[in-house]
Amino acid sequence: MKLIWVLVLVVCYNGVCLNGVTTNVTTRPPFVNIGALLSYNSTIGKVAKVAIQAAVDDVNSDPSVLGGTKLRLQMQNANNSGFLGIVESLKFMETDTVAIIGPQSSVTAHVISFVANELEVPLLSYSATDPTLSSLQFPYFIMTSRNDLYQMAAIADIVEYYGWREVIAIYGDDDYGRNGIAALSDKLAERRCKISYKAPLTPTATQQEITDLLVEVALTESRILVVHTFSRWGPVVFSVAQHLGMMGPGYVWIATNWLSTLLETDYVSSDTLDDIQGVLTLRMYTPDSELKRKFISRWSNLTRGTTGYGLNPIGLSTYGLYAYDTVWLLARAINAFLDQGGNISFSTESRLAKLRGGSLHLDAMNIFNAGELLRENILQANMTGVTGQLKFNPDGNLINPAYEVINVIGNGIRKIGYWTNYSGLSVVPPETLYSNPPNRSSSSQNLYSVLWPGQTAQKPRGWVFPNNGRHLRIGVPNRVSYRDFVSQVPGTDMFTGYCIDVFTAAINLLPYAVPYKLIPYGDGINNPSCTELVRLITAGVYDAAIGDIAIITNRTRMADFTQPYIESGLVVVAPVKKMNSSAWSFLKPFTRQMWGVTALFFIIVGAVVWILEHRLNDDFRGPPRRQLITILWFSFSTWFFAHRENTISTLGRFVLIIWLFVVLIINSSYTASLTSILTVQQLTSPIKGIDSLISSKDPIGYQQGSFARDYLINELGIHKSRLISLKMPEDYAKALKDGPHKGGVAAVVDERAYLELFLSNQCEFSIVGREFTKNGWGFAFPRDSPLAVDLSTAILKLSENGDLQRIHDKWLMRSACSSQGAKFEVDRLDLRSFWGLYLICGIACLLALFLYFLKMVRQFSRHYSSELDSSGRGSTSARLQTFLSFVDEKEQEVKSRSKRRQLEMASNRNESMDNYSSKRRHIESPPDGSPQASNEA
Repeated sequence: MKLIWVLVLVVCYNGVCLNGVTTNVTTRPPFVNIGALLSYNSTIGKVAKVAIQAAVDDVNSDPSVLGGTKLRLQMQNANNSGFLGIVESLKFMETDTVAIIGPQSSVTAHVISFVANELEVPLLSYSATDPTLSSLQFPYFIMTSRNDLYQMAAIADIVEYYGWREVIAIYGDDDYGRNGIAALSDKLAERRCKISYKAPLTPTATQQEITDLLVEVALTESRILVVHTFSRWGPVVFSVAQHLGMMGPGYVWIATNWLSTLLETDYVSSDTLDDIQGVLTLRMYTPDSELKRKFISRWSNLTRGTTGYGLNPIGLSTYGLYAYDTVWLLARAINAFLDQGGNISFSTESRLAKLRGGSLHLDAMNIFNAGELLRENILQANMTGVTGQLKFNPDGNLINPAYEVINVIGNGIRKIGYWTNYSGLSVVPPETLYSNPPNRSSSSQNLYSVLWPGQTAQKPRGWVFPNNGRHLRIGVPNRVSYRDFVSQVPGTDMFTGYCIDVFTAAINLLPYAVPYKLIPYGDGINNPSCTELVRLITAGVYDAAIGDIAIITNRTRMADFTQPYIESGLVVVAPVKKMNSSAWSFLKPFTRQMWGVTALFFIIVGAVVWILEHRLNDDFRGPPRRQLITILWFSFSTWFFAHRENTISTLGRFVLIIWLFVVLIINSSYTASLTSILTVQQLTSPIKGIDSLISSKDPIGYQQGSFARDYLINELGIHKSRLISLKMPEDYAKALKDGPHKGGVAAVVDERAYLELFLSNQCEFSIVGREFTKNGWGFAFPRDSPLAVDLSTAILKLSENGDLQRIHDKWLMRSACSSQGAKFEVDRLDLRSFWGLYLICGIACLLALFLYFLKMVRQFSRHYSSELDSSGRGSTSARLQTFLSFVDEKEQEVKSRSKRRQLEMASNRNESMDNYSSKRRHIESPPDGSPQASNEA
């Protein structure tokens, strides 16, 4: 009976019921066909071939992986040929292959992905890392290693970390090279860096072609070179560079992970190692694990009998690890696919049936009916392999991309840090960073020290002045006026002036030669616009611009400027005249408000001291007229510290001390200001500054070609009809002398540097008001130009060693006219400078009065309260009248009267007591003849 039940279960398990009806349970196939397309003799292919075969053997040896189903692997050799790779991949489509591991080349992957899309056969590539392959255009292409997009982001972070701004890209001119460099360009642009020169090479470049290309590269400015190519001719690039002297100090070479793969896989000769000393390269990071260690320990056995370059054993690269995990990833996905009832079946493509009978047999290619389901299971996989966790993000890329940053030193490599998309550059392993919040701040970016090409530990500057025989074209404004700043020597191409000397001195401080040519800008008749000159830098007409170029906002949007070498903001110059002394000059030190508040406080302090001293001090008593005179005399005599009345009360002395301190400060300030008014020549002008100029309707002059015109119109809202262009200093003087009523101007607005030179021999004019803009002059260069940074450093050195001041004195120092020592208007002292003192004094007075009032109330209550109650005068008015009389009385009299009252009260009490005692004795004594008296007798 048991045997019968066993047979029933076996039959049901195989999908057959007793009535002969087939169930929906699908049997697992004994084999699943997969393909692998690679180049056996390539650096990546020789390692991947061994790893893929080992993975298939491991999967097939473990029945639990596929439930008894085995993988049937078919490998095809592309032989480093894109054409053969395409042909071989098409053969897989004829053999009911459910998935293809590969292709190895990104170029082949682009073509085959179109076929895979139509036939719905997933492509799992561990080495085709072209960033454009992960787009929505190729849904059946699945990248099972790190996308080059992340590798380019790592290189961009390295460039930014060391402060470089421009790089040169050397790459193979195919899909892999072009798309990788395009991704690098995008990542550099995000960090305000750029590729300054692209140097493409054909995939089959010869040594002569590489030499010609590197000669062109050597003539460029940047010294940061990124090599993104294949290991076939990548070492030749470094060999030629070594021959050309491009592997010495000053150069920086960054190679993508092709170099680390070459160093891991093949034997590298000592000559090749010498050629790549100091090079930085990247390697895909795989965390240490037990699975990885076991596989590495098996590698020597797996490659036994297989040799690489020069009969040396094949090393294990990260591509080999990813190839091994790709097979396991596919196996897990196939198992999930079968568990979900997936059926491996193929159907013909109707469009290919028309090609039947051809020699290519294209009609034999079939569509994998369940390809979409298998693809979804691949992308949903989540496993741990020898490379770590394998899981895809929504974009179809593996999560947690990370690279090791490697420096080639001596006979090997040195790890100087890591890069992760999570936290950028770090010396901490990525798995440690994932446990903390992401941190991409500049302070958190860190790498160990690097030994650069030329065996130097000093970070290269990253650029040199290009040695291509071309001079730097520098535009110089051809000024008509103020030629002390910059001017062209007539009949020559030479320039002189303050700005030229500063530029020459700064150039001479640079550690490298800068060939340049000064080119005049302007017609020599009118002053040119420096804003237009800067714009021509962005247009490529000039490589730089020097001269009296103010650093203003709209110019900084077009170019980079050096450190300012002179400060020069906008100021107002107007006609001035001498202000003669008058009989009332002694009133000028203070404003009217200041005089009024000061006089008020004299009276207030006098009144407060009188209140505090009135009950104690005879000097503050007497008839009302005398007391009023005393208040005024005492208060105003404190100005000269000549008050003769002594203060007796503590509160009075407290107020007087604070007031005398205030008087001391006011007196000193008044004396100093009056001395200045009487001894220094004073100037006056109807224009007080830019504010009064704006509020008026008078015409305003400005220098031809200056940015002052646009500033006055756009920033200050002055109508352009009020602005008059002036060319020469003589025009300034004439327009100011004529004034607005004779066709001239009320004032001139220009930069301080010009106007100081103008005023050195024009004594009837002066700068009025404050400087209402803050800017300076600098030299302009294209955006992100390293020469601007180096010249800024040189200008700072000129300032520190005094050369900048000496150049200024040489060109701009003039003997001042007699009025230069004069002061414009009067520095009148207003209340704003002293309100703190008055506030302290006022608080002291109020505090003293408050304490005095409390004291009076207390004394009044003690001396008069009982008297008022006994007399029946307890009304409020009576109390107030009595209180005022009490306050007006001298304190000594109050005390005396109080003492007399106390004595009288004591005497009255004594008399009352005597009367009471007498009366009591009288009552208690018996009359004569009483019984008591008889008894006593």
